Amino acid sequence: MRLATQIEAILYLKGQPMGLAAIAECAGISRKEAKDALLELMDDYAHRDSALEIADTPSGYSLQLRETFQDLLHHLVPAELGIGALRTLAAIALKSPILQTELIELRGSSAYQQVQELVQFGFVRKRRQAEGRSFWLEVTERFQQYFEVDELSQILTQVNLEEENSDCEE
Repeated sequence: MRLATQIEAILYLKGQPMGLAAIAECAGISRKEAKDALLELMDDYAHRDSALEIADTPSGYSLQLRETFQDLLHHLVPAELGIGALRTLAAIALKSPILQTELIELRGSSAYQQVQELVQFGFVRKRRQAEGRSFWLEVTERFQQYFEVDELSQILTQVNLEEENSDCEE
């Protein structure tokens, strides 16, 4: 297998920018070998008629959609929720049920507005705490249908398995 192809697979599977050292560690090669293979891969993509590219971003190297296809991305995958709201939703989903006060400690005061938005979309249910002034927050069936999750335990099990099987940590 070509080293550039192996690095392409690593970037695809990680799904996020990676530094040169992390790429080299995952591939089991030196930094110089990783840099040379990355340059080869970047050159390959530059000469391909492809919607993807290898980009050198401030946070590392990334396999990403070319800028010219961003309009198509927004057309096909409308950004209904902002990144902050998605992160808040992820926190609620992973810790569900969670007290709103705990969520605010975890995510900051902007989470109040994000929770309102998530309730409006029907992804989160709020119920008053029996004793106290906070609310319990939990994901709804709509969340599970929208994100095609039968049970949250499936996600947690999968995440735990991936973490246990991952030999290359950043």
